[in-house]
Amino acid sequence: MEGKDYQNGQTLLIDKPLEWSSFQVVNKLRWLIRKQFDIKKIKVGHAGTLDPLATGLLLICTGKFTKTINELQGQIKEYTGTITLGTTTPSYDLETEFDAKYPTHHLTEEVIHEATKQFLGKIEQYPPVFSALKKDGKRLYEYARNNEEVKISPRIIEINEFEITAINGLNVEFRVVCSKGTYIRSLAHDFGKALSSGAHLSVLRRTKIGEYSVENAITPLAFEELLKA
Repeated sequence: MEGKDYQNGQTLLIDKPLEWSSFQVVNKLRWLIRKQFDIKKIKVGHAGTLDPLATGLLLICTGKFTKTINELQGQIKEYTGTITLGTTTPSYDLETEFDAKYPTHHLTEEVIHEATKQFLGKIEQYPPVFSALKKDGKRLYEYARNNEEVKISPRIIEINEFEITAINGLNVEFRVVCSKGTYIRSLAHDFGKALSSGAHLSVLRRTKIGEYSVENAITPLAFEELLKA
């Protein structure tokens, strides 16, 4: 592939590594393309943020294809991961320390499976306070890190499928198919509330965006090797 191909537009399927931000992936790919083809300027963007602690499918658009980002962001998404019961964190995942512990002796596999049903369809969901959403010009996580109170409004999202794939002690493995704007961290937190046991998201992987699958994605390192080939 040549430099003009990337300028005309490509949709790249990248498997985001753990602890990379989506922004870091975009910057890395932009730098690699510019360096390889000696291009001074090229547009590169992603179609839907993944948290640093999540892995999986990130759609990276280059050149003229950056115009398709909004459309891609609206696609149905699929995630797999692990919800850990019994403890909560302020960020709803492992970005922050545990802040509370809850009893779990009342939990059974049947109760856990049954609880998924109340989250199916269109539901109200509160985004995590540790998120990049903006409120009055500031990102929510800026308020959270400064211990400032902020009122967050719920949003209507849709969960098409919520399947428990394995239960290992307090670690509940799942698969979720959902609409744009769904926070899996919030789903994990709300799932813990529904079970009266508390919960946080301990593993998250995005496996699909629309018809695109992580099975066809490559890591940033593999993309670098591909450019050199």
